[in-house]
Amino acid sequence: MQECTVLNAEFALAELTAQEYITLIILNLLSGKTTFPGKFLRQRFGERSMRHVKIILMTFLLLALLLPTIGWGKQAQEFDNNRARLLGHMIQQQLSRNHYSQKPTDDNLSHAAFDLYLKQLDFQKRFLLLEDVAQLKGYQDLIDDSIRRGRLELPKTGRNLLIQRIDQVEKMTEELLQEKIDYQLEEALETDPEKLTFVADEKQLRERWRKILKFQILSRYLNLREDEVGVDDDGALLPVTAEKEQELLKQAEEKVAKANQSMFQRMRDETVQDHYDRYLNAIARAFDPHTSYLPPEGKEDFDIQMSGSLEGIGATLREDDGYIKVVKIIPGSAAYKQGQLEADDIILKVGEGSAEPVDITDTRIRDAVALIRGKKGTEVRLSVKKPDGRRLVIPIVRDVVEISETFAKGTTIRDEESKRTFGYVKIPSFYRDYSGKTNRNVTDDLRDELKKLKKENISGLILDLRNNGGGSLSDAVSVTGLFIKTGPVVQVRSGDGRIRVMSDDDRGIEYDGPMIVLVNRFSASASEILAGALQDYGRALIVGDEHTHGKGTVQALLDLDRYVNLRGMEKYMPLGAVKVTIQKFYRISGESTQEKGVTPDVVLPSRLDGLESGEKYLDYALTWDHIGSADYQRWKASPQNIDKLKQLSSMRLGKSEDFHEIIVAAEEANARREQTEQSLRLSDMVAEREKLRNAEEGLSPHSAMGAGMDNDKDKDPPSLDEEIAEDPYVTEGKLLLLNLLAS
Repeated sequence: MQECTVLNAEFALAELTAQEYITLIILNLLSGKTTFPGKFLRQRFGERSMRHVKIILMTFLLLALLLPTIGWGKQAQEFDNNRARLLGHMIQQQLSRNHYSQKPTDDNLSHAAFDLYLKQLDFQKRFLLLEDVAQLKGYQDLIDDSIRRGRLELPKTGRNLLIQRIDQVEKMTEELLQEKIDYQLEEALETDPEKLTFVADEKQLRERWRKILKFQILSRYLNLREDEVGVDDDGALLPVTAEKEQELLKQAEEKVAKANQSMFQRMRDETVQDHYDRYLNAIARAFDPHTSYLPPEGKEDFDIQMSGSLEGIGATLREDDGYIKVVKIIPGSAAYKQGQLEADDIILKVGEGSAEPVDITDTRIRDAVALIRGKKGTEVRLSVKKPDGRRLVIPIVRDVVEISETFAKGTTIRDEESKRTFGYVKIPSFYRDYSGKTNRNVTDDLRDELKKLKKENISGLILDLRNNGGGSLSDAVSVTGLFIKTGPVVQVRSGDGRIRVMSDDDRGIEYDGPMIVLVNRFSASASEILAGALQDYGRALIVGDEHTHGKGTVQALLDLDRYVNLRGMEKYMPLGAVKVTIQKFYRISGESTQEKGVTPDVVLPSRLDGLESGEKYLDYALTWDHIGSADYQRWKASPQNIDKLKQLSSMRLGKSEDFHEIIVAAEEANARREQTEQSLRLSDMVAEREKLRNAEEGLSPHSAMGAGMDNDKDKDPPSLDEEIAEDPYVTEGKLLLLNLLAS
């Protein structure tokens, strides 16, 4: 007699009780199999137990034939427990075997997974009560055992509790909106979920939602007033009559009521499978933030999860504790050209043109994508919360990515006082076209730009890697090779300890003069490999934010269907995929780029100073460490007396109006981040809106991270020369090159 297909899927058989064996076999019978592992059960439980097992199974088989006629099995059609057990087991197996850290599936991992699961369930603490959380915490030590045994209680329990509270909150909000709201009452709402605790009872939950609704209404009122009445030349809201104010407040209340009803319904519509997929993703993310489970939502959604590229605006997004967060902006995209949307922004609402915006907090990424996508030429309005606490509405006209904007491009910078010419090259990403459509790659393009610049007799070169999120590893190596003779560039370590050194073997050097490399917090991965190698060789002076992003890991995509080779498993496909961290990058000096990133030789002020942005701030990120150094020789003409260069730079910064504005903006942003209590008095919110509007308009277009274009969509985008003309970081790079030449 053949063994049961489910049990053949390598479940931890030795840990199951007789009752659990029977349950698994019954589930298998429901799926159409009429066999069970007799030999195994007989060895495990004895002949007498086997007779009882057969009686139970035959009785159940008879009942199973009647299930369709009496309406049972409806839940089995909606959510396949058998498939879920298999899926959970396979994900655990692949992560344990392939993840770089080789973390055991134990109680520590279980605690981390539970923490991530609870955050995604109700991160803003708007629904669950303390008693609900206490009930869920009963599972925090059991996730490791549950995933091995195929037990599915936590995601189902969590979903049921959440839906119960959503129904209660919906009724509460309907009642609260019928009550009179005092918009001049002096009170505040805590907006930082990390500072909140779950409420103890329904009375406290009602009070929390009273304040949430008031804040939503006042925010909507300000938007309506700005749209319908307008602002003056100084950014102040134009005055309104008392009658008009009441009219706008009434409109705001109605719009908030409608928006919340839609949100509650979307949350209720999430299936058991949706919740189970998020549960599996929490388990994957407990290994590290770049490891995740990707459910089979069709190729379109699969591509969204893989590249994060949103057709129409050009941004990389991720779900982050109930929010939709921007990871990066794709060069040449509509968002890139518009200039206001930036990495680490949280998208709160999405509106189609002038239509009513939809709240997308606690929304699945694929649902958010469906709202953001649209035809070329149409406008989407994103309500965004900036990392420094500012809130603004960003209008973006959807468009296709302009491929030319993604390529490396260069120009010259003239210093009139010294009569010297310097080269400048911007590398948006480490691209390589494997499709054959353009055959373009960053190495060849950069080589061409350097040849052009050398004809201009440049005295030095600025290589701009700001906001470059990485790309092709091979190109990070070959680009480094354009500036050194030969030698190692990066070390790649696998989880089993094997180390592979990737080297430049081309003895040619395309440019051998003085170099500055500009970086910021959003320079990541391949950018950090290039910057780290040039710093280790002493080939270039690294200049910019206090650290780069710190992503020093490599991921591989494992299609779970490929690992199902047993007969009868095809019906459970597709199972989706697991993106898993398999390797770690190390500099040739032996230091990891993971977590710490690359520390510049000369640190410049940034408007994002103090912002917790980077790998080291992500939950359960792999830690920094080091290995042995590779064999390499430093550049003979490496920058000397870096302390003197820092001193000269510091003296200039003290006299620079541009950097003074950046420092002040950073201090104000830090103050806003620390002040997380939001006033709920109408007059206070009006004053705050005007202050933030003035602060936004006063920012230098390059003050944050070298981005920020002219927002007039009727004008042509600025040329590269126009982009860098008033960029204080490029200016300081040029002055540092002059210092290098003088040393």
